[in-house]
Amino acid sequence: MAGTDQLSAVFAALADPTRRTILAQLAERDATVTELTEPLPISMPAVSRHLKVLERAALISRTRTGKWRGSRLEAAPLREAADWIERYRRFWDSSLTRLDAHLAAVQAAAEKEL
Repeated sequence: MAGTDQLSAVFAALADPTRRTILAQLAERDATVTELTEPLPISMPAVSRHLKVLERAALISRTRTGKWRGSRLEAAPLREAADWIERYRRFWDSSLTRLDAHLAAVQAAAEKEL
């Protein structure tokens, strides 16, 4: 992944809805390009290009067994992305908790004035 870090590659890959659909399919089971193409409104070559992006981001691995070329979900990079997002979720939860407390205090003060 020359020129980019792993997390950036994961988020760039996840930015496309087709790639997210492919990952959802692979979360159910390993699949071939043909199987991945069936439910999608795009061509097999287009799916192959999406698979290359996912593979470069290390979100999938690809194997070859005879004519069969399968793709498999690699969840570790998703865990790293989720961990990164989790830090900011905690920040926002904390901020919203403080805002709730402040609004409750303002409302209580307003009710006392009545």
